[in-house]
Amino acid sequence: MSERLLLVESELDTLFLVSQLLNSTFDLRNKLKGILEILHKRSGLNFGMITLRDVDDDSMSICEIYGEDIDRSIRYQPGEGLVGAILDEGSTIVVERIADEPRFLSRLGLYNPDLPFIGSPLAVEQGEVVGILAAQPCDASFLGERARFMEMVANLIAHSVNSLRVMERKHLELTSERDYLKQALVKNYRFENIIGHSEPMLKVFDIIRQVAKWHTTVLIRGESGTGKEVVANAIHFNSACANGPFLKLNCAALPDTLLESELFGHEKGAFSGAIGLRKGRFELADNGTLFLDEVGEISASFQAKLLRVLQEGEFERVGGVRTLKVNVRIIAATNRPLEQDVADGLFREDLYYRLNVMPIIMPPLRERIEDVPELTTFLLNRISKHQGGRPLEVKESAMRILMKHHWPGNVRELENRLERAAIMSTDGVIDRDVLVTTGLESEIGITRPLPSMKHIDLQDEDLDERERVIAALEQCGWVQAKAARLLDMTPRQIAYRIQTLNISVKQI
Repeated sequence: MSERLLLVESELDTLFLVSQLLNSTFDLRNKLKGILEILHKRSGLNFGMITLRDVDDDSMSICEIYGEDIDRSIRYQPGEGLVGAILDEGSTIVVERIADEPRFLSRLGLYNPDLPFIGSPLAVEQGEVVGILAAQPCDASFLGERARFMEMVANLIAHSVNSLRVMERKHLELTSERDYLKQALVKNYRFENIIGHSEPMLKVFDIIRQVAKWHTTVLIRGESGTGKEVVANAIHFNSACANGPFLKLNCAALPDTLLESELFGHEKGAFSGAIGLRKGRFELADNGTLFLDEVGEISASFQAKLLRVLQEGEFERVGGVRTLKVNVRIIAATNRPLEQDVADGLFREDLYYRLNVMPIIMPPLRERIEDVPELTTFLLNRISKHQGGRPLEVKESAMRILMKHHWPGNVRELENRLERAAIMSTDGVIDRDVLVTTGLESEIGITRPLPSMKHIDLQDEDLDERERVIAALEQCGWVQAKAARLLDMTPRQIAYRIQTLNISVKQI
């Protein structure tokens, strides 16, 4: 067999080994080191060198070189020496004898001046050169074939280097975006961004600042719409676990079977539809915070499972046998009277004490009515952004009405009313007349059950939920169990409605 055919076979074998190495799981530096070793030992291309271009100043530094005790700190500037010429020209340069090439600087002191030298650019899309592959053939035979072979290897390396750089760039972009979003979250949930300077809110701020320092369980109490989730966010993002995940789950929104899967996860095949393993919220929130909203609504049977996780930090996925251990800070919230639920046997006493380590009582808006102007300004700014930056203003006549309202729906109701008023205002000015169109003024003063509701038709479609519940209670002499039957509710459901609708219960 001729020498040329032997060379071609050797080069094909080498290309196969190079492609295998580039597709391996090694990091880039080890891949390049392995390629140079293959070229040196199998292809007679000695003392191979790979330089990579610096994206900042276009200079090139030695990424990898085959040989021992070599100064790897040398850098090549564009146009400097033979390596710089390859970078400038973007094409392969073949030197038959190094001693005859004036551009060869011999800065490494590594190459034989009587032998050839070949350098090929690592070119990617649109001819951009990201580096150079260079080596010294062991003799001057078949330099054209060796140069083409070097170009093939250089193309394989360039593709791998470019793919890695694209991945690194995307990773940096994602990391930068993550850091930006995290900073924005921290900024949004600073203590200063919880609106209110009334005495009840100042007490809440003091407790939040203290609680955030420690990894203790927190139970946030208060009516619907008082900002319990905002406080939970503030505690997490101002705590030592702020860099960890923050997950939330509304316990009232799911039945027990789904709640267990959501919190603890499930194994593949654990139930119909479980086509793969799924991690639960506890597992995903490891070294972070899990916010359990409306925790008072979970059933008695599930309370025992939750208690075990809170006590031991251990659980099993649904359908699993392996015990998992997590380190999760629990923040729970409820608007239920848990003490009464414990007395009635609806809520486990041991779970109550496990959750109620550090209670935070959120005051209803009617008890901090002096915060309404500040809250109004804050909420209008948010509504304005949702309406394309439209300027919004509340007149004094409207503010007087807002200050007189009882706010059974608390801050959530205030935001709802303001958004409705902003929609109704053609020029962005919210005055008394605009508020009247939302029905607010007609409700002022109705802050407790009215005695005239004893003979109201409970099926009347014009009744809102609050009026219907009050009417049922009036007709039943304020006996909740009887009123619940009239409304086709359970005693627990009507007790929940009485609290959330801010109905003052008469004692008869």
